[in-house]
Amino acid sequence: MDDHQIAIYIGAIVVGVVVGLLAPAAGPGLEVAINPVLGVLLYVTFLQVPASELVRSLRAGRFLGAVMVVNFVVVPLVVAAMFGFLPADQAVRVGFLLVLLAPCVDYVIVFSGLAGGSNDRLLAATPLLLLAQMVLLPLFLVLFLGRQLGEVVEAGPFLEAFLVLIVVPLALAWSTQAWAARQPTGARVAAGLSAAMVPLMVATLFAVVASQVAKVGGELSVVARVAPFYVVFLLVMALLGTLVARLFRLGVRDGRAVVFTGATRNSLVVLPLALALPDALAAAPVVIVTQTLVEVVGMIVYVRLVPRLVRGHDRPG
Repeated sequence: MDDHQIAIYIGAIVVGVVVGLLAPAAGPGLEVAINPVLGVLLYVTFLQVPASELVRSLRAGRFLGAVMVVNFVVVPLVVAAMFGFLPADQAVRVGFLLVLLAPCVDYVIVFSGLAGGSNDRLLAATPLLLLAQMVLLPLFLVLFLGRQLGEVVEAGPFLEAFLVLIVVPLALAWSTQAWAARQPTGARVAAGLSAAMVPLMVATLFAVVASQVAKVGGELSVVARVAPFYVVFLLVMALLGTLVARLFRLGVRDGRAVVFTGATRNSLVVLPLALALPDALAAAPVVIVTQTLVEVVGMIVYVRLVPRLVRGHDRPG
């Protein structure tokens, strides 16, 4: 499965599309499953990051600095440049901001590794990326949409997402690591859970696509209006991510990882936030799922493109 992850993920999306279109009544049930499956996926992701490795990642100054700059300085500036050209529909704008302002923490590691990126360092930075985006995302939303945003977006879902998708999985992962360090049984359990990474990603992609594809089909005009922005975003971030890597004088593997983290977005994690929005913003999940579909295709291109953009002799980061 590890050797054929791209094909497997695309297959999960295709099956999700077929199931979602042929059995739309299953959508609500699959939608409820998104958060639990995603929580387990992030638990297994964090399980691969020893607590000591997380501390060590804080010492990788240039790499971590580049990751934070590309995600929380460069990306917001790119989003700001595109924001004025978006449709005036508030649901479209909220969905667009939710998905593009949140860096990916799951399958970015897979695609970065396939392109020769430092997926080990990127994995270690995952908890920090999640924490930073949950703190900064509400601030970015207020900055872009104004204080009236509070009239339609409640803080509750953000706090719930932080608890369910960060605190609980991270605490369970570190508890499992401690068990694995003390007991052979714990070590076997941890190894078995780590092997479940690909199936869990498949389950997450399937649940997201199958539960939302009927909505996407019913909002084709929305899809047509936002999809070009996502394509432009991927093109621009390939160049800007490469520039950031050069400015921070990163090695080849670290530089490729920085390009991927700047381009991939956290659609799977922010989708539950969009699903909790009021009915007036019902199109926001469609905007987010559209980004997922565009991005997966874009990542296949990135696996070939990024090694050509970031080349040369490696050096310590």
